[in-house]
Amino acid sequence: MLLEYYMVRPDVFPPTRANPSDAGLDVCYSPELSKRGGGPGHAHIVIKPGEGAILPTGLKLGVPHGFMLEVKNRSSVAAKRSLIVGACVIDSGYDGEVFVNLHNIGKESQYVKAGEKIAQVVMIPVVHFRAIETSQDDLYGWYPITISDRGDGALGSTDNK
Repeated sequence: MLLEYYMVRPDVFPPTRANPSDAGLDVCYSPELSKRGGGPGHAHIVIKPGEGAILPTGLKLGVPHGFMLEVKNRSSVAAKRSLIVGACVIDSGYDGEVFVNLHNIGKESQYVKAGEKIAQVVMIPVVHFRAIETSQDDLYGWYPITISDRGDGALGSTDNK
């Protein structure tokens, strides 16, 4: 499968796959040239502990119908730097620049430089469905659409079985 991309500014860092078997494509922080100071690699953003930032990738990604891109953590960025991704779905049909929502859950400020890999995008098949209202409170009792007997237990309830 192919994923077309467009670089919205000069000197945008393209998506890359480090190894042929990797699930996702790495995307980089690609700020506007005017914010880079001395050129590519010179700009940085600081994300303080407990804060988040919306980082531009400079990319438009052509997601085919029937799929979505999920923005995922890069293991090294999450584990070593405590920067995790929020707001993760890029729908088919979205034609704007892709941004990555990074949150610093650590105890130290993190500096992210232009050109640095910040996340990865993984292509996921989507089952298109529509929601219909029912008058039945017992959603699973009248017609067996699941094999689970979970019931209304939540937040650790399966640990008590």
